Amino acid sequence: MGIRLVATVTAASLLALTTAGTALADEQGVDRKVVQQALDQMTQGGGALGVQARVTDGRQRFTARSGKADLNSDRPVPENGRFRVGSITKTFVSTVLLQLAGEGRLELDAPVVRYLPGLIDSRITVRQVMQHTSGLYNYTNALPLSPDEFEKIRYKHWTPQELLALSTSKPLDFEPGTKWSYSNTNYVVAGLLVEKLTGRPYEKAVEQRILRPLHLDDTEVPGDNPNINGPHARAWWTVAGQPSEITRMNPSVAWSAGEMISTTRDLDTFVTALASGKLLKPAQQQEISKTTAVSPSYGLGLVVQTLPCGTKVMGHSGGIPGYSSEMLTTPDTKKRLELNATSAPEDGNPGEALNKLLTEVFC
Repeated sequence: MGIRLVATVTAASLLALTTAGTALADEQGVDRKVVQQALDQMTQGGGALGVQARVTDGRQRFTARSGKADLNSDRPVPENGRFRVGSITKTFVSTVLLQLAGEGRLELDAPVVRYLPGLIDSRITVRQVMQHTSGLYNYTNALPLSPDEFEKIRYKHWTPQELLALSTSKPLDFEPGTKWSYSNTNYVVAGLLVEKLTGRPYEKAVEQRILRPLHLDDTEVPGDNPNINGPHARAWWTVAGQPSEITRMNPSVAWSAGEMISTTRDLDTFVTALASGKLLKPAQQQEISKTTAVSPSYGLGLVVQTLPCGTKVMGHSGGIPGYSSEMLTTPDTKKRLELNATSAPEDGNPGEALNKLLTEVFC
């Protein structure tokens, strides 16, 4: 959910940071020292208070962390702490929709209004919603999301209809299918589609179809619960010139576009299952990573990109006040990275450190 966070960049821009000049991977695989240096760089000037990472390189697997779990404590970041995953939620939702397509209950190229009459412009298809080519105005652009303003809505309960209305009160940004533009509104529509087709809350469908089968016991869809249950690092930003904690909030403002909570371990299990075809039928497995000339780096709820060193990666990033996340894998799942950073009161630029980390893990 592209809400402000000092340590956040979108998946597309994050991957673009890995510019030319990357070294070929040596026979020893990922260098843990380089990974640690990159994480330390994030917490020493990259805008992150704490950061945790899970790295897989073939049979080599390890976790690393840097920084603090709280501003007023020297307690280290939990190695498998929970965090708000933001827009990584979209990949869970798109997976459910593709499962429904595989069951013959949804046609990707059908108009959304076939299933939800009158909801949005009748020309917009399910695929365009899932691929961010619908033209729907991004509702989060209409919200008070700066630190000084966010307190006004921090604990407000939002219905998906309220979120959608923020978008549909505006004209389309472009003709459906003609451009790509990231819009959280698309995945509010996706969540409503899941509910219509399953006859139950979208979070129940996510739990039944993904969380329980994969035993993702540390992953949840929190609804109105402002807390993060279990071990977690606290996040901070600056309000009225003073440090202010932003760990607790009502995540219904993100709903099916970005409300979920998880861990690096659970995200690793999820992305491995997804990339290896354990969650989707073959036809839908091809669809989730299918890009187009209009959407060259985004499939259906999945970023797909080739790094300058030639390595193809796919996954998603997430940002919500206080938390910035990344989930990436190669198509063969041999190289994977899951990362979360909690925000610090001081601004910073994580670009160079992220570049170093991605280069070391994938190149």
